[in-house]
Amino acid sequence: MTTITIRFYEELNDFLPYEKKKKSYKIFVNGSPSVKNVIEREGVPHTEVDLILVNSNSVNFTYHVKNNDYISVYPVFESFDIKNVTKLRETPLRIIKFILDVHLGKLARYLRLLGFDSLYDNGYKDDEIAELSNKDNRIILTRDKGLLQRKNVKRGYWIRSLKIENQIKEVVKRFDLYNKIKPFKRCMICNGNIKEIKKDMLQYKIDKYIFNNYNCFYICLSCNKIFWKGNHYPNLEKIINNIK
Repeated sequence: MTTITIRFYEELNDFLPYEKKKKSYKIFVNGSPSVKNVIEREGVPHTEVDLILVNSNSVNFTYHVKNNDYISVYPVFESFDIKNVTKLRETPLRIIKFILDVHLGKLARYLRLLGFDSLYDNGYKDDEIAELSNKDNRIILTRDKGLLQRKNVKRGYWIRSLKIENQIKEVVKRFDLYNKIKPFKRCMICNGNIKEIKKDMLQYKIDKYIFNNYNCFYICLSCNKIFWKGNHYPNLEKIINNIK
């Protein structure tokens, strides 16, 4: 039996029971498993981890624990660069493109509103999400911890909040996106890019009342949906301002 001491820092404690939060504690394992297996046995998905120190030395997920090791586990650092310290990945997790699971459709729409590339389809299966995440370097956003514990998942974050307003703020804060918000640049429906279009090109394509009462129009380059600053616009602006 191998005895190790482990401590999880900051938001990684969200995955732990009360008696293990924010403290060092001993665990007992058979043989010499990988530190990745030890971490996930404690309920923390490896996608949430960006730095592991064993006896003050940085190690990768394949390190096999030894008797009396002291393991410190830190979350993904998005607001500063630790590439000269961590040995977990060749590049840090800073590519701001998302893919969301079936439970987070509303969040996907609002992330698009803020200008972030966010794939979503309520028909996606977990294996498809994992494959698309790796193929396109997308960060998985999910309420399913099991999805993040898949071996082939490299980038992911477990959404803690249940309310949509808090979920938006949580993602922006977690990935330090305050200075990257570019509202009304993506289609909330399909995730395509939006650009302004000349009004005279729409005379016979939109409702006559809309054409006569609005001057600025925008079009999605992917689905061709037309947008204008209608009655819903102040509410969307309020959502954006509450985040900033």
